[in-house]
Amino acid sequence: MNKNMKKQMKKWLLLTVGVVAFTFMLSSVGFAGGESAENYGILSIVPPILALTLAFVTRQVVPALFLGVVAGGIITGNFDIVGEYLIPSLGSEGYAQILLVYLWCLGGLIGIWTKTGGAQKFAKWAGKKMVRGRRSAKFFAWIMGVVFHQGGTISTILAGSTVRPICDEAGVSHEELSYIVDSTASPIATLIPFNAWPLYIAGLVAGTIPLIPDESAGLDLFFSAIPYNFYAWIAILFTFLLAMEKLPFIGSKMKKAIKRVKETGKLNRDGADPLASEELTDLDVPEDYNTTLIDFIVPIGTLLGVGVIPKFIVGDMYIPQAFMLSVLSAMVLALFKGMELDNVIDGFVDGAKGVTIGAIILGLAVTLGNVSDSLGTASYIVGATESIIIPVLLPAIYMVLCMFIAFSVGSSWGTYAVMFPIAMPLAYAVNPDPTFITLCFAAVTGGSIYGDQVSPISDTTIMSSLACGADLMDHVYSQIPQASVAAGISMVLYTILTAILC
Repeated sequence: MNKNMKKQMKKWLLLTVGVVAFTFMLSSVGFAGGESAENYGILSIVPPILALTLAFVTRQVVPALFLGVVAGGIITGNFDIVGEYLIPSLGSEGYAQILLVYLWCLGGLIGIWTKTGGAQKFAKWAGKKMVRGRRSAKFFAWIMGVVFHQGGTISTILAGSTVRPICDEAGVSHEELSYIVDSTASPIATLIPFNAWPLYIAGLVAGTIPLIPDESAGLDLFFSAIPYNFYAWIAILFTFLLAMEKLPFIGSKMKKAIKRVKETGKLNRDGADPLASEELTDLDVPEDYNTTLIDFIVPIGTLLGVGVIPKFIVGDMYIPQAFMLSVLSAMVLALFKGMELDNVIDGFVDGAKGVTIGAIILGLAVTLGNVSDSLGTASYIVGATESIIIPVLLPAIYMVLCMFIAFSVGSSWGTYAVMFPIAMPLAYAVNPDPTFITLCFAAVTGGSIYGDQVSPISDTTIMSSLACGADLMDHVYSQIPQASVAAGISMVLYTILTAILC
């Protein structure tokens, strides 16, 4: 064990002891003032805030998330962290699907492509046909983000895995690529409603106020609010302008990434820890294997044909089946073209190994989300701020509140579930005007997307980094400035429109 590793272990050991002691102290002195049956008072926000702070300060996400879970166990008195939180979270159906389908199938597919060379072959072909450099490669990534508009994990994986080889070939930094992929995932899903988002949100707002008596009225509200979903529109515009290299404001981290890749060709900074390991990026094509475009087109075509196209035909999507069939098609094709079974299996295994760190981070993020649920984190935040009611500022206040909640819990849908049943009745009590209600509705939608997008414990943030080969915290740091400017502009627009129209 080298000196640097010993130093790091000592630092985290001391930090762990400090976190445990601090949390015990807060709990023992009854610092949870305002505690109710629904939450633990101000202690409710300690685990997510602690995890997020440590992740930003140390750039070490795994121990930061784990310490957040530990703090939650201390606050609730459930000291059996493994039995109470980790096992139920990691054994949940939702995490199992993400692990088996999105992580292992995605990793396995990319691993097989390192054996067949299919993705790289497509990258070279696309480069000749439509990509002329960094700008056109980024525009292609933006187009794919818009096309794969299902939102969240699905969009980031589909878009990221498709465009990464092309953008790598064109010299697009992984910070730029992961921002484009992440910022065209959930935002576009709320603007092009051919997905599950409208029905989910309509179900949450149905019956909350007289203007929304049922789910049909909720759907009408969703569609009528699309023009006012300012954050989503601006986020999509910003990624387009970044792709075209016309964005007037770019944060310092993103500027450094752009300068680095232009001057050195390095897709990640020195010392970065990409979620996609070398097993997913290094080619190992057997000498006697003839790589063709079909090695890329068949798996991707299967993925789209089974997972997305049925949405427009029968109104349903078959995402888990699509990913598994995509991997199987890549395997069968490679075997049919003469690759030995051992090479095919090695490619799949190497690819699955390559996403291990992403699976660990995502598992801990899911666990921390469940800890936050048990503490009533979201209900405490809402209760602590609902007294701040200035009618003209209410949409902007809703947006800030949703930004903070979604950032803390790493979920836009989870934020919707908490906020909409409270936000709609409160807005109606303040001003029953339909336009005012629509603006408040759109603010909740956009604010939740922002918080989810920039949170390092969000599945979309993690999967964007994984699919694009970026360091998770580099992705977070480099996208926050642009996303925050978009959110700030949105809040100003909500305030102006509320003053004028309501």
